[in-house]
Amino acid sequence: MSITPEEKARVMKEFGTKEGDTGSPEVQIAILSSRIATLTEHFKTHKKDNHGRRGLLKMVALRRKLLDYLKAKEEKRYTDLIKRLGLRR
Repeated sequence: MSITPEEKARVMKEFGTKEGDTGSPEVQIAILSSRIATLTEHFKTHKKDNHGRRGLLKMVALRRKLLDYLKAKEEKRYTDLIKRLGLRR
């Protein structure tokens, strides 16, 4: 499952640091979070889709790595991002 180009553009505009920003950790993490949410909804109806579940786990691991990188570089940006995305409780 993927997100629509409109959704991706909205996420890039909301989390980007400048116009056309696609490579900053904030944008990458936000796009992955959107894709993870989409796949999570998919698995509520398709419980036996184990191949898709593997892809989901890879996305979660990649998001975790990017979050760790951002936390090591600039903790303020990290805390702002997890608040905006609502990742931690």
